[in-house]
Amino acid sequence: MLEHTWIIGALVLLVGSAGAYAIFRVVRGLETDAGSLQAGLPPTDAASFFTGLARSRQALSAALSSVFSSAVDSQRFEALEEALIGADIGVKTAVEIVGEVEKAKPADELATRSALRGALLERLAGDHTLATGDGSLLVVLVVGVNGSGKTTTIGKLASQYISSGKKVLLAAGDTFRAGAIEQLKVWGERVGAEVVAHGEGADTAAVLYDGIKAGIARGADVVICDTAGRLQAQSALMDELGKVLRVMDKALPGAPHEVLLVLDATIGQNALSQARAFKDVVGATGVVLTKLDGTARGGVVVAVKGEMGLPVKLIGLGEGVEDLRPFDPEAFVDALLATEESPPV
Repeated sequence: MLEHTWIIGALVLLVGSAGAYAIFRVVRGLETDAGSLQAGLPPTDAASFFTGLARSRQALSAALSSVFSSAVDSQRFEALEEALIGADIGVKTAVEIVGEVEKAKPADELATRSALRGALLERLAGDHTLATGDGSLLVVLVVGVNGSGKTTTIGKLASQYISSGKKVLLAAGDTFRAGAIEQLKVWGERVGAEVVAHGEGADTAAVLYDGIKAGIARGADVVICDTAGRLQAQSALMDELGKVLRVMDKALPGAPHEVLLVLDATIGQNALSQARAFKDVVGATGVVLTKLDGTARGGVVVAVKGEMGLPVKLIGLGEGVEDLRPFDPEAFVDALLATEESPPV
């Protein structure tokens, strides 16, 4: 396996005229982390996040303007807490972050922003890379409720694995939603991935078992498994996911190697209840946050990681296949706190 060297530069400039704030990061070069290279994902830089997080940044910037206009510390920190809650960072996490910022005793706006940046990054720390399979068959299970963008995410991820030279097989485990199997087949034809499918209403576990066995027999590098879009409140359907996991392990001991929970960023804090249920039932290893470009609630990224301990591994910043990107905590935070006048570069 080729060794890849991180080439990452980060230059942070805080300019203090009229409360202006600028963050500049050196855009990383052609290389990215090993997990991203394995997936064939394009590298993510701060400029990509700046564009994709426009609505979230604008909403937070408007709130932060009122925060820094106050000369009274108690009012400033209270306003900061309200701004973070408004960005859907969550009450618990917002209170903790403000407490840390206040403890730092920032002397001015620039120091406050710096303390805020550090507190956000601390909550996003961890391993955000995808599993690689270590040269053997990689099995990825994708779960999430209907409408979250689950099947589309599978198609985009398959396309990017294939672009990196991997042979990909898709298993159409969503046998209950009308049209789900056909939707996955369309993606398979579009990106050049084989699809293993049974008829509508078939047993999901049986489909995924056959998909994994087919992947082994056909020499696939990656098998991506779709599942029915279960609501976390439907306990019987959620319990069925436990059966799915047991059957997958029988087909290939240790499978699935990655369990990705797809969440719709536009639902904000409702994503937390979904994350809790899926983490408990299927042991989700990471989150794919879709539609991040279409919401002002981008702070939910921090809430999912800070309160649930689930790393965001992929994010959706647009409709194109290339807009499914690896998550970069620094690029995310820098883009969220930047201003229109001083975007990251």
